[in-house]
Amino acid sequence: MTDGYLTKGRAIYGESIGVLVLNTTFPRVHGDIANARTFDFPVRYKIVTQATQGTIVTEADKARVLLPHFVEAAQELEREGVSAITTSCGFLSVVQEELAAAVTVPVVTSSLLLLPMILNMIGKRKVGVVTANAGVLSEQHLMLAQSAERSRVELCGLQDCPTFRASILGIETKGVAGFDIDLIEQEVVAQCQKLRQANPEIGAILFECTNLQPYARAVQKATGLPVFGIFHLIEMLHTAVRAPSFDGEC
Repeated sequence: MTDGYLTKGRAIYGESIGVLVLNTTFPRVHGDIANARTFDFPVRYKIVTQATQGTIVTEADKARVLLPHFVEAAQELEREGVSAITTSCGFLSVVQEELAAAVTVPVVTSSLLLLPMILNMIGKRKVGVVTANAGVLSEQHLMLAQSAERSRVELCGLQDCPTFRASILGIETKGVAGFDIDLIEQEVVAQCQKLRQANPEIGAILFECTNLQPYARAVQKATGLPVFGIFHLIEMLHTAVRAPSFDGEC
């Protein structure tokens, strides 16, 4: 600013967080990262049209193949004025380094970036990572440098849950008519309960899948465990780039 005047402007202001979104068609209910009402602040979305859940979530290295498209979209978001960037798919952790290097604003590709922090929070207990597809989630996705840390991670996949499989993964499944939020919640809760029962040493749950936040309360109630996800990472990111104001009084 010069003498109280802005010297250069843009067409749109006020969207601090930019989200790179996969090209999907399933409903984005309140709580989902791609539902703007999920957040108490404005976000800016950019659809990467070449990327679908049928590619990114079903093929471990597809995100790297599509990296140029994600880089282009991230750079567009930066030019449009966002102060930080995230994505709508936890499997994009494999391109965290490349995306972060492509722009000058902070980038968090996945809730899996929270994994080391959570492991440090819960002593020697384990973290249950709930993922859209456990068969595709690789060691590279987890981004854990130490083998001892990996031994404290238990995966819970949703790829065989009929309603989730058909609705979110987009895989045709016999007997599933369409998106049913109640049935998806039941499947997610049931899988988390099985995970908890099989691994009583688990001290926290981390949602890799960004579509799971609407079911966090039910999972928390059913397991008695803290539940983390991309929602928390974005909230933290937002307060880092738009620090709240305090009155300084006691």
